[in-house]
Amino acid sequence: MVSTPDTPTPLRVAVAGASGYAGGEFLRLAVAHPHLEVGALTAHSTAGSRLGELQPHLRSLADRVLEPTTAEVLAGHDVVVLGLPHGASGEIAAQLPDDVLVLDLGADHRLASAADWEAFYGSPHAGTWPYGLPELAHADGTRQRDHLAGARRIAVPGCNVTAVTLGLQPGVAAGLLDPTDLVAVLANGYSGAGKALKPHLLAAEGLGAAAPYAVGGTHRHIPEITQNLRTAGAAEVTISFTPTLVPMSRGILATVTARLAPGHEDATSAQVRETWAGAYADEPFVELLPEGQWPSTAATLGANTALVQVALDEAAGRVVTVTALDNLVKGTAGQAVQAMNLALGLPETAGLGTEGVAP
Repeated sequence: MVSTPDTPTPLRVAVAGASGYAGGEFLRLAVAHPHLEVGALTAHSTAGSRLGELQPHLRSLADRVLEPTTAEVLAGHDVVVLGLPHGASGEIAAQLPDDVLVLDLGADHRLASAADWEAFYGSPHAGTWPYGLPELAHADGTRQRDHLAGARRIAVPGCNVTAVTLGLQPGVAAGLLDPTDLVAVLANGYSGAGKALKPHLLAAEGLGAAAPYAVGGTHRHIPEITQNLRTAGAAEVTISFTPTLVPMSRGILATVTARLAPGHEDATSAQVRETWAGAYADEPFVELLPEGQWPSTAATLGANTALVQVALDEAAGRVVTVTALDNLVKGTAGQAVQAMNLALGLPETAGLGTEGVAP
């Protein structure tokens, strides 16, 4: 039985992939959530281990033993969180009852286009679920949160996608930007690459270095970004997207520029800023910073917050947006909690904070 805000019975949540960064971050938020009770925790290669051996910061759950990731173990919960590798969620989700809320932290169910999935991920498409970016603008003036109430399957967006979408969508929805001339360069913390032991992810390789990856239109988040901007009203989207690993554990700083759309070449800085201010005036987790103050990843660490700034480069005829967020919170686990709250009729902000932990 699924609880409501008016009943004292907590929602039991199971987390598959509890040993990973995304699963661990969801658990960090879950133990402080007023309506959640942590149930089964599962893993693959680390099944049989105690959670405290792999997530030593989660002290209240340290003695919990990780079980194998099977539909039988995950059954009997109100909410199931899938923090699994790409391509692994579909099979498990198909075995879970329709009345269970399943949150997929992976990419399996984000894309509407099977062709895009197969081109970027190289496996059969598992299907499309309701998209878990509550702030996503729709061309009809609604937001994605209006489409999440009662959902029992939710695809949590990619972290880079969230940063780029939130930075650009006010200008796209207003017709102010030319969506066929977008350039995005991101600075990314290493936790976004997961816990896999790969040489280029070791501290000896990463400390003191910045290195691009997935260059030249190959990053798997590109079709998801274009999908979101089309949802916001763009007829056609072309984006050059270059992420860069920088020596920090968490965080994304997304700098995106776009040419002013035809007919808006004379837009002023004040008009540009007014567009973004109006778009995010009532959003609890997305904030347009005061003029002259630029986003910093440090200000978002541990918080379900996206900090945005926008400026007009008059000489170049381009709008510049900068968005900072914690890739594990607003980029993944916090966003999952936010979407979960909406799906279950809970307050959208339940269990989520907006204050960072810097320095």
